[in-house]
Amino acid sequence: MDYKEKYESWINDSYFDESTRAELKAIANDDKEIKERFYKDLEFGTGGLRGIIGAGTNRINIYTVGKATQGLADYILQNSPCGKTKGVAIAYDSRNMSPEFARKAGLTMCANGIKAYVFDSLRPTPELSFAVRHLGCIAGIVITASHNPPEYNGYKVYWQDGGQVPYPRDGEIIEKVNAVERFSDVKVMEYDDAVKAGLYVTVGKEIDDEYIKNVKAQSLNPDVVSATADSLRIVYTPLHGTGNIPVRRVLSETGFKNVYVVPQQELPDSSFSTVGYPNPEDPKAFTLAVELARKVDADVIIGTDPDCDRVGAVVKNSDGEYVVLTGNMTGALLTNYVLSQRKLKGTLPANGAVVKTIVTTEMIRPIAAEYGIKLFDVLTGFKYIGEKIKQFEETGDYSFVFGFEESYGCLSGTYARDKDAVVASMLISELTAFYKAQGKTLYDGLIELYEKYGYYREGITSITLKGIEGVEKIRYIMESLRKNPPKEFLGNNVMWLRDYTKNEFKNVLTGETEQNRLPSSNVLHYTLENGDWVCVRPSGTEPKLKIYYGIKGTGLDDAERKTEAMGAYMKELVESL
Repeated sequence: MDYKEKYESWINDSYFDESTRAELKAIANDDKEIKERFYKDLEFGTGGLRGIIGAGTNRINIYTVGKATQGLADYILQNSPCGKTKGVAIAYDSRNMSPEFARKAGLTMCANGIKAYVFDSLRPTPELSFAVRHLGCIAGIVITASHNPPEYNGYKVYWQDGGQVPYPRDGEIIEKVNAVERFSDVKVMEYDDAVKAGLYVTVGKEIDDEYIKNVKAQSLNPDVVSATADSLRIVYTPLHGTGNIPVRRVLSETGFKNVYVVPQQELPDSSFSTVGYPNPEDPKAFTLAVELARKVDADVIIGTDPDCDRVGAVVKNSDGEYVVLTGNMTGALLTNYVLSQRKLKGTLPANGAVVKTIVTTEMIRPIAAEYGIKLFDVLTGFKYIGEKIKQFEETGDYSFVFGFEESYGCLSGTYARDKDAVVASMLISELTAFYKAQGKTLYDGLIELYEKYGYYREGITSITLKGIEGVEKIRYIMESLRKNPPKEFLGNNVMWLRDYTKNEFKNVLTGETEQNRLPSSNVLHYTLENGDWVCVRPSGTEPKLKIYYGIKGTGLDDAERKTEAMGAYMKELVESL
């Protein structure tokens, strides 16, 4: 069927509820909108679903959520005989329709005879990752669109190790989801019947307590926290999301006394009315937090995104002004802190490993070398870091110590297999106390890292290309870069060209080759002769082309200037295509 036929089938089929059909009838004279909603099915990709909330095959709604869940249930029943009794854990965030989508997913699982453990209210994504392992589930689902604008929601799938589903299992699940051809093929079960049958189980506080206990176990210097507790001031904003209760609880139970929550952003709000774009990567998200920090003279500001897996930090610079740290800055500070303190306390394993993504700061390389720790690079996406943790446990070759990605996500410990802003908030606060006890700020600590390891700076330029035309433009840009690979950037020759769709990489200056040991991915990575790097990839979750770049300067000003120049150059280059 073409998009018009699909549209007509939805408005005329009594299978779809009245509100859905009314929504669609209201756009009867808008052919462009009809096409956007029906020209394709919302794709169940390697991370699950993510899309605009609304009626239609290319939207996220109870029908597309049901179809995805039916496909996942079919996969579980075919590939895991014990999957029925192990069950699936399901959590959700503060977005529009999140509770409804979570219930739909749970009841669809129950209709297939699979037990569903559904949280009683909104919870952070990392707690879902923990719950899958703690409950011994075969899989997990979290309803969230992370930091996307308020019109979005999403559906992420986890496997029994607590990590997002990796290759090749992700592809196998996608095949099962795509095999569900009709929405009427989705099995249904009434809530009361599911509860009576013992299939729909509500969970809550008992999981919270165990999760918080494991987060607190990652604390490294409780004595420093106690010594500075009376004077240290923290401003925290959950950005209307799931972090409010768990972050405040962890900070309180680890000894932080003066935590000030931004009142306008404390409670869940599916419209994210005070920010619009609820992402700690966006400095504007901290506007209200900075106002409060100035009033209370805060040492640090912490902000978490709606599903509380990303964290941002704001600190005072040498002039007393609050400045937003990048994810790379925060990650470098935490990596150095965890490694240095565990070495000091004798708890750093001899076979310890740190894991980062290929678009994350290269500053981690000399830091890991300083402590004799193996550094692993993985593809963009924290699920690949989680996959490494599983590999380490299976082989025993390495022990995971810390992992992070440039997009404000990190994990200390192995209790979860996804990035966790709850533990990150605790460690950032503890690190602030660590420096305060020495008469320093977190910013002073960052400068010390630069002076010791080099002035590394990174940037990212995102080009938004929405709709059908946007998908085609992104495809064309990537194809153009492959057909005519750049030989230099800002006068610096490309040395290594790494096309992650290929099995082999090439040094274009020497002819040397190396094997690609990572999964195939639509990513182009360029290492320049001077050590700087550039990476281009389509976003897996948003209608964007992302351009990453990293440089090393001779000082702060030089690093900043070179980073801005590279960003402007890459934006102009890509837009010219």
